[in-house]
Amino acid sequence: MKTNLIACAALLMTACCGSPSAEKAAATKTEVKYGPEIALVMPDTVGGTSVNEALANRRSWREYAAAPLTLEELSGVMWAAAGINRPGPNRLTAPSALALYPIRVYAFFAEGVYSYDAKGQKLVRVLEGDRRKLAGMQDFVYTAPLNLVYLADLTAYEGKNIPAEHVRYLCGQDAAGYAENVNIYTAGHGLRSITRGSAPEAELLAALGLEPARYFVALAQTVGK
Repeated sequence: MKTNLIACAALLMTACCGSPSAEKAAATKTEVKYGPEIALVMPDTVGGTSVNEALANRRSWREYAAAPLTLEELSGVMWAAAGINRPGPNRLTAPSALALYPIRVYAFFAEGVYSYDAKGQKLVRVLEGDRRKLAGMQDFVYTAPLNLVYLADLTAYEGKNIPAEHVRYLCGQDAAGYAENVNIYTAGHGLRSITRGSAPEAELLAALGLEPARYFVALAQTVGK
């Protein structure tokens, strides 16, 4: 009898107050503050749907609301792309051919452009203002809350004696791993995304002050709701 009463009380508390996980989800919706740096939070590694559910939900979206991501959502997306997931050098969520990690991730918001610092778990502003037209060539890119551009730094291959055409292939392979991590993450967390191959590269590199001989756009991606 005592056991039954305890069970009934627990059910009543759940019905009235909600489950602990629901309370946690409701409490973690922090607005992003777009200053010189955006301090990211570490995502909950047990959050989201199962991998199978995320794979079943994965698709490419071309319609996005203008609503910004929360800090928790943004942190999860960046961590999925190229975050650190275990101790040691170059221990990222995404793999890299020869473990050279040439990909640099830039995030484009209406408020500015930021580079991703995985070790510091933060985004660092490199340009102010709305530069989303540099992140792609489709109309939805210009209004979506977040666009990611994956730039390849060719200096990562210096001294490796790898043919130039194969280097570009390896960079594209690495960027695809980053982008697909994001696609699976968004599919498992109620967000939308699409991987893209087009961006005004010359204008983009010029705006960022990067040398075309050293950098190129490997891939781009749009994320939102």
